[in-house]
Amino acid sequence: MLCSIIAVLILALKVSGLSNSIGSNGYTITADFDNIGGLKVRSPVTLAGVRIGQVSAIKLDSTQFKAIVTMQLDAKQQQLPADTSASIQTQGLLGANYISLKPGFDQSFLKNGSVIQDTHPALILEDLIGQLVFSLKNSGGKQ
Repeated sequence: MLCSIIAVLILALKVSGLSNSIGSNGYTITADFDNIGGLKVRSPVTLAGVRIGQVSAIKLDSTQFKAIVTMQLDAKQQQLPADTSASIQTQGLLGANYISLKPGFDQSFLKNGSVIQDTHPALILEDLIGQLVFSLKNSGGKQ
């Protein structure tokens, strides 16, 4: 009975994402975003749709007013070009946000402590709907 309780606890940790699957042998990179939407700590970091890491910290730069996102990447992903870009995507229409990395063509690679320069902020659905309503309202009166 004790073994089954331990097995259920291990399964719960794996499913909840509270266990650190990246391990201590990974490396850390950061990126600055204008808007992170609903991105959270432990959100996935993907490359070509495959999870290669997770968001480990989010803080605000009080001088540039940008969100600084720290990502912990798997040590197996040491060959990411230095000009890799990062964008915040949404899983489905109303799903959770995650970071998608797109490799560039540079000959040098990202290493521990590197900063991704090319970032694309999250698209906020409410902003898009507001812009659509505003443009429909303005175009309807000009006939």
